[in-house]
Amino acid sequence: MPLVRIDVNEGRSAEDLRLLSRGIHDAILAEYGIPERDYFHVLTEHPRGQIVAQDAGLGFERTPDVVMIQIFTQGGRTQEAKQSLFAAIAASLAEIGVAGEDVFIGYVENAPGDWSFGFGRAQYVTGELAVPRQ
Repeated sequence: MPLVRIDVNEGRSAEDLRLLSRGIHDAILAEYGIPERDYFHVLTEHPRGQIVAQDAGLGFERTPDVVMIQIFTQGGRTQEAKQSLFAAIAASLAEIGVAGEDVFIGYVENAPGDWSFGFGRAQYVTGELAVPRQ
């Protein structure tokens, strides 16, 4: 059950934002085999100049169309699985016109006890939800 935060500069249409979110979700579905309804995305638009995303010394320039993605999910997946997910997200976003250099992904792992889906309970710990397979 990943929680995905997507940060972009202002100027995209509602449909563009929907396509960004859907493209990321579809890549996660394909790579991790999660249920369709494990869809938890937060999209935030920022005034131009409030997202700073340089190249970390890799020698390319990002455009104002940069898409900053943070994926919060339970630990345990292999580095190969993560890299496959990164590639799938980049490919999915390329289909809607986002250049590879404008896809920035941060991946944060946690444990089952770090999630509450409501009512102030950690449902993976209480047994109300089964811990997802990795």
